[in-house]
Formats: sequence, structure tokens, C-alpha cells
Amino acid sequence: MVGRLPASQRVLRSVGGPVRLGRRTKLLVKHLTRGDVALIDHLDIDRVSAEELIAAGTAAVLNSSPSSGGSYPNLGPQLLVEAGILLVDLTDDSLFETLSDAEPVVVQVTTTAGAEGHAVGEVLRGGEPLARGEVLDLARICAETEARRSEIGEALERFAHNTIEHMREERELLAGRIELPRFATDFRDRSALVVVRGVGHQRDLRALRPFIRDMRPVIVAVDGAAEALLEEGLTPNMIVGDMDSAGGAALRCGAELVVHSYPDGGAPGRRRLEELGLNFKLVPAPGTSQDVALLIAAEKGARLIVSVGSQFNLVEFLDRNRKGMSSTFLTRLRIGEILVDAKGVSRLYQPRPGLTPLLVVIAAGLIALIAVIWMTPALRDLGELLWLKLQLLA
Repeated sequence: MVGRLPASQRVLRSVGGPVRLGRRTKLLVKHLTRGDVALIDHLDIDRVSAEELIAAGTAAVLNSSPSSGGSYPNLGPQLLVEAGILLVDLTDDSLFETLSDAEPVVVQVTTTAGAEGHAVGEVLRGGEPLARGEVLDLARICAETEARRSEIGEALERFAHNTIEHMREERELLAGRIELPRFATDFRDRSALVVVRGVGHQRDLRALRPFIRDMRPVIVAVDGAAEALLEEGLTPNMIVGDMDSAGGAALRCGAELVVHSYPDGGAPGRRRLEELGLNFKLVPAPGTSQDVALLIAAEKGARLIVSVGSQFNLVEFLDRNRKGMSSTFLTRLRIGEILVDAKGVSRLYQPRPGLTPLLVVIAAGLIALIAVIWMTPALRDLGELLWLKLQLLA
């Protein structure tokens, strides 16, 4: 139980709504609706998660872990606060035990008189205070982000060290010695679109529509990206991953299902698909599910692999803040020049003219020709004569 704040403190802001609980942000965002208060446990909120929380219309985010741990300049907290979302770092995760999903709560921001800039967020249920935390404001976040940018060398050193460890431990990834089963999906000499739930993946999919329409690539979704494809009216040919964030409708859309099995033998998605009665292939491989999807496309003969939503620069790699991102870096080295980013394709690809514009031009020409004949007496008489001869021949 948390005591009430002293009377000397004044209320700056108050946000209320049903609370939604989820320790994994990428799963929670699927159940959020506008005005909800999200209770998460997310160390170093990354840009993708922040964008999804914003898109869901979240009113406030209560984080039981530090939103920015200080190891690198993650962009998530800044995006949330800039979007007007109240962000509070709680002192612990006790609210996960105290609150139930959809319970109405109020997050009240207070500050002590004379302590300008020091704001406290208090979580209340029915007027009863349950927990407190630190409110993250934009000025402080920007200052800390800038400070971490100057210290980014340490993050780069950790990333490089981790990459070397992966090179030692996961030689199969670079040597191409991963055993792949026979798939029903045919990649040979075709373009492949590998879609990951990442930064701007919906925008990139929309930009790639002419490419998809003309080239008809093999579409591979990495786990929860299958949902994004269906929302854009696209059906994946294959879904690869541990199947923890792909919905039931996506898994039943007709795509070939490939469960990523880890080196220790763990295959989280296996039980779920067996319970759903769905057929699947099992691929044991190190690295991430994204790596497996890229390697499948490359090893099965794709002539071009277009990556959507994946990390393509160092800041994005660091922003994911996962050790597994080093294996993704190595996978890109393994695949080489056939891998391109979606943004590059959308800028360079010139769409073929469709049939509709051609039909419009022909129709316009016919209308103009008929109008000229009708307005010219001599041509009109000639036209009537030709029409009579055609009727006689018929």
C-alpha cells in the first residue's frame, strides 16, 4: 500500500482509463484500444514498440522496468512523450499482482512546490493510491539521449564483442551448413519478400505494392509480421518463427508454417501448432527467426531478397538491444549482394504500366474518333455507308 502524497504537492495532470497488463509489449499492443493505460515490463523501450503503442492510442504507459537503461540511446521513450503519452517508470512490478486486466485506474502527475521539474506519477484505483513512479518528461529524455550518444562507443564495443562470440559459436550460420527440409514453397529464381515486425514495416509494404503486383514475389512473414501482411490485404506464402505473436487467423491463412527450433532443442511454437492441428516444418538453427527466414530464401534459390522492417543500420541494431542482433548482422554477411532493403527497392523500382491506363487511352481515342466522324457531314455519311455494308455482309 502506498500512502497519499503530502498536501504541499500539486496535481499537474491526470490520465484515466482501463489498464491493460502485459510483460511482453509486442503481444500487449494487439489488445490495446484508444484510451487504455498500458502496464508493461520493458527495459529500454525500442522504437518499434513505441510506434505500436502510439498507433494503439495508448493514453499512458506504466513501465515496471527502466524505459531507458542507459546502455545506449534508445528512441522509444522520446517517441512516446512527443506523442503526448504519459510515461511513468515504476519502482517495481507489484502492480502486475495488484491489478486485473481492464480495471479502471487513474494516473496522477504531481510535483512538490518549489521542486520544479521533479514530477511523480501516482497510480490510483478508486481513489486509493497503489504505486508511484517517476514521470519522464521530454526535456530530460532528450538530454539523457544526447549524453548517451556521446558514450555510444561502449555500446558499439559490446556489439562487436557479441558479434565475435557469434562467429565462434555459430559457424554453421556463416558456413551454410544448416540442414533445411524440403518446402512446398518454391523460391527458385524468384524474388522473395521477407517481412519483419520492425520500424516502418507497414509504410514500406504500401510503398512496395507496385513491386509486389508486377514481380509476384514469394512473401515470407517472420512471426507476428503475418498479421501486418493480412491487414494490408497480402497473404504470406510462408510464416517462419516461434509462433508466439502470430494470430490464429494468420496461422490458418494457408501459408506454409516453419517453426524455428533453437540449438538447445527448444521449439516454443511446436506445441501451439500441434494443439491447433496445423502441419509445420521444423528448422533447427542458431540466431533469430529473422535469420532463419533470410537463410531459407537464400538457400532455396531466391534471386533477390527484399527485407521489410528489418534492421539496416547500426542505430537500428543497437535500438533492438538484443544479443541475437549480432547473428542478424552475420546473416547479412552470409547472404551478400542479393539482399536489399525495402526502401531502396521502392525508390529504384519503376512500376510497369498496368492494363487500366492503356484501356483508358484506347477508350478516349475511340470517343474522340466517333465525335469527329459525327461532327463532319462527309465522314458521317461515309460511316453510315460502311455500317450498311457491314450489316449486309452479316
